[in-house]
Amino acid sequence: MQPESAAPTTSLPHHLFTAIDHVGIAVWDLETAIRFYSETFGLEVAHQEVNEDQGVREAMLPVGESGSCIQLMAPLTPDSVIAKFLDRRGQGIQQLAYRVTDLEAVSEELRLRGVRLLYDEPRHGTGGSLVNFVHPRHAGGVLVELVQPNQEPEPS
Repeated sequence: MQPESAAPTTSLPHHLFTAIDHVGIAVWDLETAIRFYSETFGLEVAHQEVNEDQGVREAMLPVGESGSCIQLMAPLTPDSVIAKFLDRRGQGIQQLAYRVTDLEAVSEELRLRGVRLLYDEPRHGTGGSLVNFVHPRHAGGVLVELVQPNQEPEPS
């Protein structure tokens, strides 16, 4: 992992995350995966959407009252990032997502600490959130997603 130890360089606290937001799991068939998680673990879908920007159909399944979710992601097209992940590695954990309060400030701090992010600017994520990703080479082989939740209520 890189860097070895970096001191904070902005006014943010040294710890940048407020919670584990979700664990992203790549699946070939979203409906089959939803059925499995519902029947096996008792988890129910709280939100589903198509994210064209990320090339996925996804479902968020809350884990109890923890505020954390399991995110099931199925590819929209054979050339999407998730389809390529599934081709290389098969179904399974694709990412670990941490919740942050200010994505731009956290992204800036991570860059100052020598961490490579995938995007120069935040992208749109699930439910109107803002997201960016830490390159796996800078996070011990784990694709880390940074999530700033949408602060506006979703339309009914």
